[in-house]
Amino acid sequence: MSIGLDEKCHGMLKQAQLYRTEARVAVLKVLFEAVGPLRQDQIAERLPDGGRNKVTIYRTLESLVDAGLVHRAFMQERAWHFELAHHCTDRQCHPHFTCSNCGTTHCLKDFSMPMAPRFYKGFVIQHQQVRLEGLCPACA
Repeated sequence: MSIGLDEKCHGMLKQAQLYRTEARVAVLKVLFEAVGPLRQDQIAERLPDGGRNKVTIYRTLESLVDAGLVHRAFMQERAWHFELAHHCTDRQCHPHFTCSNCGTTHCLKDFSMPMAPRFYKGFVIQHQQVRLEGLCPACA
């Protein structure tokens, strides 16, 4: 018997020592069901009650990011895209592919990229994110 989505969300929040609020559970469920990273407004559109106010969603995302359950995958057109952090490490996020034709972003969870050296010519690399662009299979 598999664990339901509610139980997964509750378990994640408990492990992170966060209160299980309705907003946190709802945002986690949306991110679990998403096929790729989502902007804050896209998360709001997918919430069961038609969306909560922007401040609630922003604060909820910030608390989930601070707890390490969610991370900012990348910024595009001045908007952060969020996703669950369970496929990433503290040092490296899985690669993302954005179609230059349709704009859809895909998570490449099974695609590995070599890790950049921690120190390079005086730079201290703390976190690696790779975003590839081109044509997705549907547009190619």
